[in-house]
Amino acid sequence: MDNLNKLKFWVESCAELCQPDKIVWIDGSARQRARLEKEACATGELYALDARKLPGCFLHRTAINDVARTEGLTFICTKKKHDAGPTNNWMPPSTAYKKAAAIFKGSMKGRTMYVIPFSMG
Repeated sequence: MDNLNKLKFWVESCAELCQPDKIVWIDGSARQRARLEKEACATGELYALDARKLPGCFLHRTAINDVARTEGLTFICTKKKHDAGPTNNWMPPSTAYKKAAAIFKGSMKGRTMYVIPFSMG
């Protein structure tokens, strides 16, 4: 299986678990960007700033109940507890995957899954 087919299989697996209503592959085109900006402004997710002063700029606010993470619910998942360090919460990877799967199951019903290509390096 080549890398593109591996990626498609992984996205399909994620979609099967999360059950989004729709999947959109981000292609980086100006046309797609304009459509997404228009949709986000229509829902109030984005606010267009003064186009004369700041063309193409938007304001996006994070939800007030959205936090990066909660220390007590953050775990380092390694095979050996010792590898997590003395001040971190630890969980075996197999347990973490089961917990995550239960949380993600059906989590995107009524929503759109965006597949955004990313390359490091």
